[in-house]
Amino acid sequence: MSIEEGRALYKGKQVVVLGLARSGAAVARLLKACGADVTVNDKKPENECEEAEALRAGGITVICGEHPDDIVNPSVDVVVKNPGIPYTVAPIQAAQSLGIPIVTEVEIAYELSDVPIIGITGSNGKTTTTTLIGRMLEEGGLHPIVAGNIGTPLSEQTLHVRKGQTLVAELSSFQLKGTRRFRPSIACLLNVYDAHLDYHKTKEDYVHSKSKLFKNQEETDVAVLNYDSQICRNLADDIRSQILWFSTKEEIEQGAFVRSSEIIFKRPVTGALAEKLDEAPEEERVVRLDELALPGAHNLENILAAVCVARAAGADIEAIRRILRTFAGVEHRLEFVAEIEGVKYYNDSKATNPEAASRALTSFSAPIVWIAGGLDRGIDFKEMVPLMRQNVKAVITYGETAEKLLARAEEAGIIRAKRVDTVTDAVAEARSIAREGDIVLLSPACASWDMYKSFEERGVLFKQSVHKLKTSP
Repeated sequence: MSIEEGRALYKGKQVVVLGLARSGAAVARLLKACGADVTVNDKKPENECEEAEALRAGGITVICGEHPDDIVNPSVDVVVKNPGIPYTVAPIQAAQSLGIPIVTEVEIAYELSDVPIIGITGSNGKTTTTTLIGRMLEEGGLHPIVAGNIGTPLSEQTLHVRKGQTLVAELSSFQLKGTRRFRPSIACLLNVYDAHLDYHKTKEDYVHSKSKLFKNQEETDVAVLNYDSQICRNLADDIRSQILWFSTKEEIEQGAFVRSSEIIFKRPVTGALAEKLDEAPEEERVVRLDELALPGAHNLENILAAVCVARAAGADIEAIRRILRTFAGVEHRLEFVAEIEGVKYYNDSKATNPEAASRALTSFSAPIVWIAGGLDRGIDFKEMVPLMRQNVKAVITYGETAEKLLARAEEAGIIRAKRVDTVTDAVAEARSIAREGDIVLLSPACASWDMYKSFEERGVLFKQSVHKLKTSP
């Protein structure tokens, strides 16, 4: 659907946008451009609602500081909520009781966009894979716009995208839970682990939210799934689109896998995608594993998924090869920061759950001084103990989960374990412990929100602290 068609859909409609974050401001502007009567509401005080005045200048009503009792009433046609707002808050409860549709901005962006959308989700690896896909499509001359949970709201890009382009969207379970008709032409699920259960309450709701990525796909669309994940294989029975699998462990009939230390892509021999790739060989040799520029064994899943998506989107194999040989990673994802006095420092601040941190810990054979901690979501970290026994020489913890992680370090037999107040303190402590040949790894296994606004802020502070070590005695 185009903006012009969107005007017919939303002109004169009463829309309440809950949450004045960047995505809330973007979707409010988009709906206003379509002729909707938009009210934005945020519980934060006025002085913290940075976009408020600019939105008001554009004819949008903004209410800050509270959720008025009547903010959602029978005259409201749709509620667009910030993904992070729980469904238990009063305005959402009111909308549910009145039968008013509750969606996230991803749904609105889809409704008002007339270009293909590629959606990528998963517990781990979303940002790396989304970025990698964007680079592959750009190299292949396909003019992608990368957006979504990766930084730029999808609804913001909807105002700028042009025919012939493709939207490549990183999507969270929070965003997908609030979709109804959303239909990406290519949908990729990387993996599913226990994450965000404080929000979803149950694993079933979390998996269901992720699976909404495929709910409205048709036979002409493509789904990319992790064959090594039992959850992904279970979901396949209900998916109508053509499936490409990826696997680090087995050869598969259609998709990407590893054979003799080389990545192989096998296209389908029937269906719409087979017709699209009919001039390509049935089996393509992509690159050798030793040619990959992206570090970390855990990134192989991301790479295989990106190969499937990029080929399905029409990127040629040579473009894919060039990117795989040069793309070295994304900030805050196992990012090399510096080598100081023979010690290498890595920033993996995006590792906001134990599974992501586990992948980082297994990426190195050298002794690790591990910095971890953050928001307590009720996880016990017991699965980390065997990994800590392997090559973690010291553990430095901070934040709400500090004592839990110290207890697991003691269980793993790690003698050098200490709690500090901040990430900056952790870097100083790590320097006193690490010796030539060691790795200092920030891989928190927790979200940042107990102390820092975002994992990005946490990662930047870590990097700044490391760089200061170069000039300190």
